[in-house]
Amino acid sequence: MSVGSLKSAVETVLLQGCGLLNAVSQEQYVGREVGQNTASLGAHYRHVLDHFSCLLEGIESGQINYDERRREAKLENSMEAARAATQDLIARFRGLPLDYLERRCTVAYSVGYGESEAQAIDSNVARELMFCVGHAIHHFAILKLLCAAIPVRLPHEFGVAPSTLKHLEAQAGA
Repeated sequence: MSVGSLKSAVETVLLQGCGLLNAVSQEQYVGREVGQNTASLGAHYRHVLDHFSCLLEGIESGQINYDERRREAKLENSMEAARAATQDLIARFRGLPLDYLERRCTVAYSVGYGESEAQAIDSNVARELMFCVGHAIHHFAILKLLCAAIPVRLPHEFGVAPSTLKHLEAQAGA
């Protein structure tokens, strides 16, 4: 994957997020299913935006810490705030010079339940963009299931990994 197509993947997944925001009502965005112990659509979507924001915030310093997400309640409680934040992220990633994707960085992220501190590893910005896109797709799959229960239909490709879509297309053509 070229760095240009990676930036395109970021924009595509964020635009899919805008599609979610266009498909649900404000009430659906903040609501929780009765009897369910699940996060709202807004909480999942805010979580996705947080990861992209952490990445952008850490590019200049070379220190990306996904544990230091802002967790802004307004992004999970207001579709308009989420839409504005998504559009801002799209614009910021569009303006990101391609050579920034080759930058080395250190990434901190808690993955062990018994660990008291986030583990730090070496990475690069392109790899972290790939992580954020995959992470978004994973949460979009959860959002798609939650939307089906209310019921809101989302496009077939929403929450489906590009490799899975290619596999399904190959199977259909076989």
